[in-house]
Amino acid sequence: MVIPVILSGGSGSRLWPVSREHYPKQFLNLHKDNVSLLQEAALRLKGVTNAGDPIIVCNEEHRFLVAEQMHQLGFKKSQIILEPCGRNTAPALALAALAVAKTDPEAELLIMPADHVIKDVKAFADAVEKGRLLSQQDKLVTFGIAPTSPHTGYGYIKRGQALEGGFSVEAFVEKPDLGVAESYLASGDYLWNSGIFLFKASNYLAALKAYAPDILTNCQAAYEQRSEDMDFLRVAEEAFAQCRSESIDYAVMEHTNQAAVVPMSPGWSDIGAWDALHELRSSEDKENGNAIHGDVMLHETNDSLVYSESRLVAAVGVNNLIIVETDDAVLVADRRQAQNTKLIVNALKAAGRKECQSHQQVYRPWGHYRTMVLTDSFQVKEIVVKPGGQLSLQMHHHRAEHWVVVQGTAQVTQGEGHGDVSNLHSFLLSEDESTYIPLGTVHRLENPGVIPLKLIEVQTGSYLGEDDIVRYNDKYGRE
Repeated sequence: MVIPVILSGGSGSRLWPVSREHYPKQFLNLHKDNVSLLQEAALRLKGVTNAGDPIIVCNEEHRFLVAEQMHQLGFKKSQIILEPCGRNTAPALALAALAVAKTDPEAELLIMPADHVIKDVKAFADAVEKGRLLSQQDKLVTFGIAPTSPHTGYGYIKRGQALEGGFSVEAFVEKPDLGVAESYLASGDYLWNSGIFLFKASNYLAALKAYAPDILTNCQAAYEQRSEDMDFLRVAEEAFAQCRSESIDYAVMEHTNQAAVVPMSPGWSDIGAWDALHELRSSEDKENGNAIHGDVMLHETNDSLVYSESRLVAAVGVNNLIIVETDDAVLVADRRQAQNTKLIVNALKAAGRKECQSHQQVYRPWGHYRTMVLTDSFQVKEIVVKPGGQLSLQMHHHRAEHWVVVQGTAQVTQGEGHGDVSNLHSFLLSEDESTYIPLGTVHRLENPGVIPLKLIEVQTGSYLGEDDIVRYNDKYGRE
C-alpha cells in the first residue's frame, strides 16, 4: 500500500487578504472553482496505484475544515492527526510515520503539501511509480520539478548518479539569487525542490533516529499519549511542544546517503504568492496576460492579476499589478513585490488587527457566520447552520442576543435565569419568527431541518468579543 500523507499546515500569508490565519490557502478554491487546494491534493491520489485513504496532519484550529472538506469528497476513513502547535515538517511526518508503522512499518508514505497545484495528474502518478522502485530499495525519495525559469523563490536539488527510476541526490541548495539560478537552469543538473516525498515509514523513523533523535524521542512520547476524538487523533501537547521546529530537508534529507530524486514535469506550482497564481492563470488571457477572478472589468490593462470577492473591481491603464479585493481589505502590489505581502501581515499582527486572522465570514463545525455591522455597542451577524448542526449550550456575561429566522427552522433551547441550567426548555422558530436571549441566559441553537438555517443575530452589550462564551456542553468537543 501507498499511504498518502497530506500536510495541511501554514497560514499562506503571502496570499493575504484572501488567505487568513484561520482560513488559509489550502482551503480556498484558488485553482479550480469547485474544489479547494486540499481537495485537489486528495483527488489526485485516485491516479496513484494502490493508494489508500489519506492521513492529514493539521493544527487544532483547522480540524473541522479538514474533516468537512474530506467528507465532501467521500473520504470517510481518513485519519486526521492534530498538531498541538506548529513544529514544521519533520515532526509532522514523524507523527504520521508512527501511526502507520504501528500496523505496517513497510508501508510507503507519499508526502504531499496540501496547497500545491499539479495540472497533469497522470504525469504525477507516473513519477510516483518510478519513486516506488527506489523507495522499495530503502531510498528516501523526493520529487524534483524540471525548472522552466531561473526562479529565485524555490530551493533546488542537484541530481547525482543515475539510478533506476531517478537519480541520487548530490546536494540540496537554498533559494538562490538570480545569477545563481540562471546558472542552475543552464547546467541542466538542478531541479526545483517540490517538497513531495516517498519512503517507507520504517526508513523515515530510522533516519530520524540517526540524524534527529531528539525529534523522534519527543514525537514518540507525544504519540504514545495520544487520544482519539471523533475523526481526530490528538497527541500530547506538552511532549510535542518540546520538539524543535525543523523541516525534513534539514533534519534528514541533507544528512542521509539514501536520498534519491525523481524528476517530473506535471504542471506543478506551490502558489506561494500572488505572482505564482498570476503565472498559473494568465494563460486564460493570452492576448493581455491578465489573470482575473470574480466581478472584474479591465481596460488597457496588461500582465496583471485582478481578484474580486465581493464587488466590482475595475482597472484602467495599469500593468504588472496585483489587485486583490475582499469584503474587509484591498491589496494593491507590484507583481515583482508579491512575495513581500507577508510584511503587511506581520504589521497587522503587530498592531493586533483581526484582518490577519479571519475574514468577515468565519467557519465553524456547525456552519458559519458573517459580520454585517460592528460598533462599540451592537453587532449584526448573519448565521448559517447546516442541517443537523448544533451550537454549544452556552452563556454570555456581557451581551444579549436577538434572533430572527429568515430561512429554515431553528430549535432553540433556553434557560430561565442567569446561568440556570436546571430549567431548560426547547421550542421551534420558523421563518419570520424571532426570540430574545437575555444577558446571562443559558441557550443553544440547532438546525433540526434538511435545509440550511439562516438567521440574523443582533448582539447588544458592553463587550462583543468572541471570547465571551461560557460553554456547558458541545457536540464537537470544543472547550
